[in-house]
Amino acid sequence: MRGPHNIIRLIRTGATLERTGAMTVILDAFEAPKFMRMVLRALVWPVQWLGEKGDPSMPPATRALSALGPAYIKFGQILSTRPDVVGDELAVHLRVLQDKLPPFSMIKARESVHDALGLPVSEIFDSFSESVAAASIAQVHRARLKTTGEDVAVKVLRPGIERAFQRDIDAFYLAADVIEFLSPASRRLRPRDVIRHFEGVVQGELDLRLEAASASEFAANTKDDAGFRLPEVKWNLSGRRVMVMGWAEGVALGDNAALDAAGHDRHALGERVLQLFLSHALRDGFFHADMHQGNLKVAANGDIIAYDFGIMGHIDEYTRRVYAEILYGFIQRDYKRVAEVHFEAGYVPADQDVDAFARALRVVGEPIFGMDASQISMGRLLSYLFEVTERFGMETRTELILLQRTMVVVEGVARSLSPNLNIWDVAKPIVGDYIQQSIGPKALARDMAKTARVLARFGPRLPGMVEAALVRQSLPPAPPRPQRRFWRPALWLVGGVALGAGGVALALSQ
Repeated sequence: MRGPHNIIRLIRTGATLERTGAMTVILDAFEAPKFMRMVLRALVWPVQWLGEKGDPSMPPATRALSALGPAYIKFGQILSTRPDVVGDELAVHLRVLQDKLPPFSMIKARESVHDALGLPVSEIFDSFSESVAAASIAQVHRARLKTTGEDVAVKVLRPGIERAFQRDIDAFYLAADVIEFLSPASRRLRPRDVIRHFEGVVQGELDLRLEAASASEFAANTKDDAGFRLPEVKWNLSGRRVMVMGWAEGVALGDNAALDAAGHDRHALGERVLQLFLSHALRDGFFHADMHQGNLKVAANGDIIAYDFGIMGHIDEYTRRVYAEILYGFIQRDYKRVAEVHFEAGYVPADQDVDAFARALRVVGEPIFGMDASQISMGRLLSYLFEVTERFGMETRTELILLQRTMVVVEGVARSLSPNLNIWDVAKPIVGDYIQQSIGPKALARDMAKTARVLARFGPRLPGMVEAALVRQSLPPAPPRPQRRFWRPALWLVGGVALGAGGVALALSQ
């Protein structure tokens, strides 16, 4: 339920960050300006005792995010793949959030399996281990099937996870309203649409039947990809809250020492991770959208094994072509073409200057070429890119959020394996091949054939459709929708802070 009560959740977020010491760690990692530090610390210090204590044995940032709940943990998982943005030390600490969170009890896990599959655990499995990996949404147990003796992974949702996620997302909606009120310029980023997109992704992740379907489709698409494989879904043992797959045996992709000890070439692995992601996104339009180190292993023969298919991304063919042209333009250092593609796709308003936009993109792209990853400050680069998008009035493209976010994660994974990896050189052959196949005479012929088939199907209805469109154009414009009342979040914020301060004062007086 969305409403003023969610301000308490936001206050507890800031208070938890301050109480656990995570506020200073995070501000340092992002090199926050002195003024921002002063404002944030002044706001949260008086109410820090309202925050969660967390597990004192954990580092501050990990302690705070794990105490705040699953949505915050997801955010920490993303940051854990970006040592170039948050620093090596913080990235290592946050990596615990990927699959090493405290598990829930074996009793509840067995009850969930019994409820989902209709049989006691002892009648399905010869063995059923303690949790081997625990993440924000579910945990995994290793088991052995009675029927075949095969080792499998049993994924079980956390009890009450649906309600916990909804609570966090409701608070995020309020935060988006407050941001829009305090910073009108941020409305072009459509923070509410971003949260709505995130909510849709999470809802899909909370139904393991959908994850099983995604895994099956992904396996069909990638069956011929060299050096890449997926565990098999056991459909007869999977439901909404429980899913069983084949066991993936290998070294965790985030354990560089173990990879070196096993004799794997980390540079080659980094290249393959990045190229596989681009192939899946561009070739298939269906990609693993949670490819952090906790969801990837390396088999003894060097194959990369992916698992955890709760978050998958899909992009249509037109968007794939636009994305590929933008990437290829950067690779070729053809900034004018990159700018033109943005205008053609409607990403930049038509009243902007395409040449000026191209020059701004050159400032983003040129520092990358001729450098290895260890020389590039992604923090500064992303900061400048944000300035460019703001200057030219670009709005957030919700259909690209998952793709862009995954690209950031995969790039971080590749760089964690090989810090000197040049992402542009690695991406060039994949993007170039896609451009040749999707843009050219053959691609044009395929598009025309598809168009002809569509027109043939709708031929008898075309006159009526055209007439209806013309009638709609002749009607008077609809009255404007009432503007959102951005003052309400501000009142909630003031009321919440007052309530929190009152609670602290009452506590101190006792």
